Amino acid sequence: MNGFLLQADRFERGLCLRINGLSRFAILTQLFRVVSRLGDGVLWYSVLAILALLGGWAGVRGMLHIGITSLVGVALYKFLKNRLVRQRPFVSHGQIVCRTAPLDQYSFPSGHTLHAVLFTVMFSAYVPALLPWLAGFAVLVAFSRVILGLHYPSDVVVGASLGALLAWMSLMVVEFDTLTLATSFAGWIDIWRV
Repeated sequence: MNGFLLQADRFERGLCLRINGLSRFAILTQLFRVVSRLGDGVLWYSVLAILALLGGWAGVRGMLHIGITSLVGVALYKFLKNRLVRQRPFVSHGQIVCRTAPLDQYSFPSGHTLHAVLFTVMFSAYVPALLPWLAGFAVLVAFSRVILGLHYPSDVVVGASLGALLAWMSLMVVEFDTLTLATSFAGWIDIWRV
């Protein structure tokens, strides 16, 4: 490994160790376990169902569009993980503590972060008022992956980048109707503003 890569690896390992060190606070560990669990898909599938239920035909089309794009995301991150086989930080470095069970063996890229960003971008395209809520949650999901010892920061950055790219490409290819959905969701969104 050349000098630059070795330094970058040391820096990332140190950063990962510092962030993971925050998990010594039980309340943070519990918070990020819940965030991570919701990021497994629970929140995203719930919002997809609400989109279909409250959005009429445009909502069903949106649900299918976002759902199919997320399946492409699953295929992409599984392909990359099984080819690049980067060990998780807690496996490679004994000082990093795993605070929740991983869903699969490898670390790169972060599938949770990929989907958090993908869903945030796509839901926000359909219903722009959701952006602040979902963006905040996506940041928490990304951070949870490092604090729980499951990912390196670069896993999260690449996962986020892939999620944004997939969402953007999908939105460019498929015609979607923001205005119709925004109107359908107007009452639902007003409930959350109270």
